[in-house]
Amino acid sequence: MGIPAFYRWLVERYPRSVVDAVAEDNARGCGVDASKPNPNGLEFDNFYLDMNAIIHPCFHPDGSAAPESFEDVFKAVFKYIDALFAIVRPRKLLYMAIDGVAPRAKMNQQRSRRFRTAKDAADEASKTETSKRDYSREGLESKEKKLDSNIITPGTEFMELLSSALHYYVHLKMNSGPGWRGIKVILSDASVPGEGEHKVISYIRLQRNLPGFDPNTRHCMYGLDADLIMLALATHEIHFSILREDVHRALPKEKDSLQGLTMPSNGEGYVKLFENYISNQRFQFLHIWILRDYLSHELRIPDPKVKVDLDRLIDDFVFMCLFVGNDFLPHVPSLEISEGAIDLLMMVYKKEFSLMGGYLTNSCEVDLDRVEHFIQALGAYESAIFRKRAQAQKEWETRLRCCTSNTNSKGVKGSTKLLVEMRSAVDEVKLGEEGWKKRYYCEKFEVVNDEEIQGVQKHAVSKYVEGICWVMHYYYQGICSWQWFYPYHYAPFASDFNGLQQFEISFNLGKPFKPFDQLMAVLPAASAQALPSSYRKLMTDPLSPIIDFYPTDFELDMNGKRHAWQAVCKLPFIDELHLLMEIRKVEHTLTDEEKRRNSLSVDVLFVHSSHQLSTKIFSFCKRNKNNPKLLKAKVKRKIDPAFSDGMNGYICISTKPVQPAEINSPVDGMESITENNVVSVFYKPPAFHPHIPRVPKGVVMHANSVNKNDIQPAPILWHEKTALVQQRRLQRRLPAKSVSGPHLAKLAHQLVLQKCTTEVGKKRKGDWPEHNNTMNRKKRKIKIRNKLRKLN
Repeated sequence: MGIPAFYRWLVERYPRSVVDAVAEDNARGCGVDASKPNPNGLEFDNFYLDMNAIIHPCFHPDGSAAPESFEDVFKAVFKYIDALFAIVRPRKLLYMAIDGVAPRAKMNQQRSRRFRTAKDAADEASKTETSKRDYSREGLESKEKKLDSNIITPGTEFMELLSSALHYYVHLKMNSGPGWRGIKVILSDASVPGEGEHKVISYIRLQRNLPGFDPNTRHCMYGLDADLIMLALATHEIHFSILREDVHRALPKEKDSLQGLTMPSNGEGYVKLFENYISNQRFQFLHIWILRDYLSHELRIPDPKVKVDLDRLIDDFVFMCLFVGNDFLPHVPSLEISEGAIDLLMMVYKKEFSLMGGYLTNSCEVDLDRVEHFIQALGAYESAIFRKRAQAQKEWETRLRCCTSNTNSKGVKGSTKLLVEMRSAVDEVKLGEEGWKKRYYCEKFEVVNDEEIQGVQKHAVSKYVEGICWVMHYYYQGICSWQWFYPYHYAPFASDFNGLQQFEISFNLGKPFKPFDQLMAVLPAASAQALPSSYRKLMTDPLSPIIDFYPTDFELDMNGKRHAWQAVCKLPFIDELHLLMEIRKVEHTLTDEEKRRNSLSVDVLFVHSSHQLSTKIFSFCKRNKNNPKLLKAKVKRKIDPAFSDGMNGYICISTKPVQPAEINSPVDGMESITENNVVSVFYKPPAFHPHIPRVPKGVVMHANSVNKNDIQPAPILWHEKTALVQQRRLQRRLPAKSVSGPHLAKLAHQLVLQKCTTEVGKKRKGDWPEHNNTMNRKKRKIKIRNKLRKLN
C-alpha cells in the first residue's frame, strides 16, 4: 500500500518542481532568530507538521542506536521541530498534527505494519539470543532491549506523555523565541480523531471561502508520505509547498553512532547524536504551483470535445494515481510505478478522454461509466505487461545465478541469502502465461472453481470501486465512513472492471473507534503491554474469544516481489462487532487515568499574550468565569478573523486556567517555565461546508515557470522497450555534452521506435563518434541535427 516510488518518479519527470531548501549553518540548533527574513527567498504564512514523520525517526533513527527513554525521544522531537521551523519560519500559524484514531480502512495497513514490526523484532531477538547468553555468563548487562515503536499509536501512555511534552515545548518556544511570539500554534494530538495529514488538509479546506480568508495564503507542509502531494493538489491552493528530507543527498559526513559513546544518565548523549543526525539531513521544497504547470503541459488533451479545465484535469490525475497505490487499497496488479504505470495512465487518459466523454471525476464524485471505459482501456495492456515482467524476472534470475556461481567459484560464502531471495521472488501465479487470471484468483483469493472465481471477482471489483469512491471523498471532503474497509489483501485486474454502473455506492458515516479499541485492532500480542491488564488478557489468553485476531505467526506472501519488506502480510481481518462486544465486557475495569486516555478530545490553540487574539480570549473568559456550564462542558465562541490573521473557527474554554503562571517541565533535565506569557484554549474548526476544488478568486498566480522545452518527450512504455539494450548502447555512444537532455531523450526515443534500422543499427564506423573523438562540438551538434531531420 502507499504510493511507493512516486516521489522519485516525480523528481525525475518534473525536476523543476523540486528545489533544495536553504538552511543557516546553525539552523539545526535552537539559536536561529526565525523572525528574520527567510533565507529561501519565500515567506510562508502557515506551516503544517505531519508529526508522525518526525516522531518515528526520533524513536528509531536509521543507522544508529535507539533512544533509551521517552525523554530521549521528546528532546529529539524538539530538536527536529527547531530545525524545520528555522527553515520555514511561518508568520501566522504552526499546526502540529499527530495521528489520532484512524478510519477502519487505514487500520488494516496499521495492523499489518505493527504485526510485521513485532515479527521482525522476534526474529531479531532469536538471532541475538546466543550473544545475550554470553553476556549473562560474563556477568555483563545486555544492551539489546529497545523501546517498542508500536506504542506510537493513539491511546498509549507514550502518546499521552508526548502530548504533555509538546504542550511544554510550545510554551517554552513562545515565551522565549522571537519567531514564535507573533504566530498562532495549534496542536492536534493523538486524542483528536483522524490521520495527521488529513487533519491538516481538513483545516485548510474549512478555512477557504469564509470571511477573512486570504486566497494568497502561503502554505508549507512537512512530511514524507507521497500522498501529501495528492492532498496538496486536491486543495487547489496555489501557494503550497511540501518540505521533506532529500533521502538521496544526505551530507557525506561520517555516520555518527552511539557505539562506544558513554551515555549520561540525563540522555544528553542521545540528544547529541541526534543533533548530528539532523545536521546530516538535507531538505527539499516541492512547489505545487510548478507541479501544476508541468501537469498543464503533460495532460494536454488532443482535439478535446469539451472545454479543458486544468483544475479538473488535476483532480483526474489524483484519481488515476489511486490505482498505483494508496494507504487504503492494494494497487492494481499490472500497475507498478517502477514499470512506468503513471506514464501509461496518462497516455491512456489523453488518448481516451474524448471517447469516454470527458472527465472521470467532479470533486469527490466519480463518473463510473467513464471510469469503466478508462480502466478497460488500461486492461488491454495487462497481458503485455505481465509477459514483459515475466521476461524481466527470468533475466534477473539468470544474473543472480551467475552471481552466485561466481561467488562460489571464488570460495566466498554468503550466496545462500541470494538464492533464498531469488526463490522467494518466484511468481507462482505466472502472470502472463495462459491461465494466469484463474491461477491468480485461486491462489490469492483462495477459491477453487469457476463459479467461486466469478463470484469473488465481482465482489472484489465492487468493493474496489467503493474504495476509490471512498478515497476520493476522503481527499476532497473528509471521511464519509469510519467503518468502511476493503476486505481483501489483493486487488482485481483492470480487465475485470465491468458493469460498474450496476453498483450502488453509498456510505454510512458511523463514528471513530475509541483509542483502546484501535489499539486492540492494530497491535499484536507482543505489544500488549501498551494496554490495560484486562485488555491484555483478550490478546494473550489462549481461552480468549478473540485470540484468533492475534496470530503469532502468519504468511508473508512475496507476491512476485524481490524484497522482504514488499511482502503482503496476510493477517485475518478484524470482526469489528465481535471485537467491540468483547471489549465492552472489560471496559468497566479501567481506572480514571485509563478512561481519560481512552477518550477523544479537540485541538489546542496557543497564542502569546501580546497577540491581538489574546484580548478576545481574556474577555470571553472573564464574561464566562461564573458560567455553570464550565463545570460540565466546554463553552465556545466564534473567532473573529480580523483578530486572528484570517483564521476562522471557535475557541473553547473549560475550568482549566488559560494562562497558568508557571509551567512545570514534564521532561527530565529541562527547566520549568516561570512568568508564563502564553495563552492556551481549545480550538474547533468552522462548521463543515463543501470544498470547492478550484483555484480561489483573487489568487495572484505565479509566472509560468515551465515551458514546452522543459517537458520531456513521452517515455517509451515499459512493456514496449524491446530494444532497451540497443537504446542504452546508443546513448553511451552519443557524444558527450553535444545536446541537451530533452533533445537527447527525443533522439534515443526516435531511434528505438525505428527499431534500430539499418542506418543506425549497423553502427558504421564514424557514424556516431566516441566521447574522445577529436570532432569539435559544433560539428557534433550539426551531425545530431541531421540525424534527427532524417528520422523525422
